[in-house]
Amino acid sequence: MRKVLTLCLAIQDGRLLLGMKKRGFGARWWNGFGGKIEEGETIEEAAKRETQEECGIVIRSMEGVGIHEFRFDSKPEEILEVHVFRVDTFEGEPIETEEMRPQWFVFAEIPYDTMWPDDRYWIPLFLAGKKFRTKFLFGAGDVILEKEILEVENLTMDG
Repeated sequence: MRKVLTLCLAIQDGRLLLGMKKRGFGARWWNGFGGKIEEGETIEEAAKRETQEECGIVIRSMEGVGIHEFRFDSKPEEILEVHVFRVDTFEGEPIETEEMRPQWFVFAEIPYDTMWPDDRYWIPLFLAGKKFRTKFLFGAGDVILEKEILEVENLTMDG
């Protein structure tokens, strides 16, 4: 079973906006903003809605830059297909919500030790303006058992 999800990362003035996830999947990790696609939504619409719900900003321009395929050995039948967007222009100031506590990080101080373990492999590509496709298999304790990271020239975001 494949679940399609979104992930938005905003960049401004040499800083990356992350949110401390306060509940649910990924709680206690710094992460980008995003989540599930609702009935009738496009991937882009879901990305914008989830980001606004989780940190209050309204996305004005974004670009699809990556697709992750996450699997967990505890649920081998499930694949999480995560569409990654770079947010270049937005309105509003990030605010804390029930789900996330946003914070800006200069690139040199991104808190990889308190993020999903895959982030340290692909965020440098993201920050360098590259496009990518990745596959990660996670084991117990979210340890990476397998990884594949491909830099791509063209990226089709429709799966």
